[in-house]
Amino acid sequence: MFTNRSAAHRLALIAAVGAAALALLTACGDGDDSMAGHTGMTSSAPSATASQQPGAAFNDADSAFAQMMIPHHEQAVEMAELAETRAADPEVKELAAKIKAAQDPEITIMTGWLPAWKVAPSEGDHGGHGMPGMMTEADMGKLQAAKGAEFDRMFAKLMIAHHRGAITMAKTEQEQGASPEAKELAKTVETAQQAEIAQMQKLLDRL
Repeated sequence: MFTNRSAAHRLALIAAVGAAALALLTACGDGDDSMAGHTGMTSSAPSATASQQPGAAFNDADSAFAQMMIPHHEQAVEMAELAETRAADPEVKELAAKIKAAQDPEITIMTGWLPAWKVAPSEGDHGGHGMPGMMTEADMGKLQAAKGAEFDRMFAKLMIAHHRGAITMAKTEQEQGASPEAKELAKTVETAQQAEIAQMQKLLDRL
């Protein structure tokens, strides 16, 4: 009898522990789901995904920011690519590669916003009208013709002006935009390009 009672007691205890574990597992599962969004906001990869899939909230300032910043970034990438074969200073080449690596993905993100917002892409204006900091065709021609130390100095001067224009647009977006994703990207642009301007100004001091 003692053995049977012990066995019964043991079975009851196992059942109780199993039920408690199941309840705890269910509670943890719910908690994980609720925290998933918060975790995603602090992770760089989910943040990029979120930026490619903007919410419904946007306004004319958001549309204008994306429409103008796409060709603005495209020109910066074009300038950066010239440095691969024309720059003489290793730091200039390294900075140009950094600019390209940062702005190429941002172009992809912003390009994805426009159809989601049902906004037509900008026709682009590489003449510089309406977009602060954009190089003229004549400026681009001079940069393409330059090589070595001359290219390095010209690249730094023109890219500083180009970055300042981007920062102006980024600040406008942060002040007037409605899309959280666009405003977040604008803040990223402002912070990154301010740092690059400081680096290029130091470059000019020694070139």
